[in-house]
Amino acid sequence: MQIRCALVGMPGSGKTTIGRQLAARAGVPFVDLDHRLEQMLGTSIRQFFEAEGEAAFRDREAQVLAEVARQPGGMVLSTGGGAVLRPENRKVLQEFGNVLYLRASPEDIYKRVKHDKTRPLLQGGNPLDKLRDLYAQRDHLYREAAHYVIETGRPTVHTLVNMIMMQLEMAGSAQTTAAGGLA
Repeated sequence: MQIRCALVGMPGSGKTTIGRQLAARAGVPFVDLDHRLEQMLGTSIRQFFEAEGEAAFRDREAQVLAEVARQPGGMVLSTGGGAVLRPENRKVLQEFGNVLYLRASPEDIYKRVKHDKTRPLLQGGNPLDKLRDLYAQRDHLYREAAHYVIETGRPTVHTLVNMIMMQLEMAGSAQTTAAGGLA
């Protein structure tokens, strides 16, 4: 079975860390959508966001997501935290493959990233309040996009990767059975 899945969730929920390990374990490429965007833009997301605004950024994000989704074969795709904001992106993700929402509470995310100075979201103001507001705005969108919700609060990365692999293997055998093949 070849894995093809996308990870969605809040900034700091573990999409890149878990995605890299999941891809390595499954033997498929890992694609970080934010990294692809920065390559295409020729600048950091933060700088592009400040210079061009959110609407222009979201346009580019949708374009790159659609391009990546058209690539055949197995892969683990890590999306940016706001990729689910547009309905067309949620549709592209669902058609791409299994979508896993790496759900973490704002408090858990804050504990993980409070010392990370590279995250624009956490600079200035009250970062925990910002995370709570984002969570309130986006949780239902992540759930709408996702085939599976994976709680990331307590388990180690290794345990989470194992849980995800089991979930995807069960989904794969269920799809095979539904298609009339042998499970």
